[in-house]
Amino acid sequence: MNWKNRLVLLCFLAAAVVLAAPQTPKTGPQHDPELIDGQGYQKLVQQYHGKPLLVNFWATYCEPCRDEYPMLNELAKRYAPQGLKVVGVNLDQDGDLILMRRFIARYKPIFPNYRKNPAEAEEAFQMAVLPGWNGSLPITIFYAKDGRQVGSFVGERNREAYEGAIRSLLGSVSN
Repeated sequence: MNWKNRLVLLCFLAAAVVLAAPQTPKTGPQHDPELIDGQGYQKLVQQYHGKPLLVNFWATYCEPCRDEYPMLNELAKRYAPQGLKVVGVNLDQDGDLILMRRFIARYKPIFPNYRKNPAEAEEAFQMAVLPGWNGSLPITIFYAKDGRQVGSFVGERNREAYEGAIRSLLGSVSN
């Protein structure tokens, strides 16, 4: 057998080994966040009735959103034992899905994230979420256990502001 035939045989054997090797699963998020519209958002809030709820609206193009997100994940971990539920709603457009996926994969939130359905008009969604909201980000809305909207932060806030609002929401002023 000449060297050309040996080379061809080696290539075939190498390809067979690669194809026969078990495939490793891809890492990263398995599913994109579920799409919701204004009506879906109202159902989401109702789903958490009986629990204190913090809903944060964010997008990857919003620098203050990106700054707050890791802190919100930490606060979600800290206050989960006291009953706090945290939900994220992403407002990125379809063209930014790769950025959103990378962002979620990087920060590994412990709370569920949803994404505004791009088919719904911005104004209709904003009215369903918070009448008078002009779409500025970030925005965080707080709901009491009875489902009432009890406060909101429009714009970036620091950890102390969030902790104070969360403790008030939980009905506790102690750590």
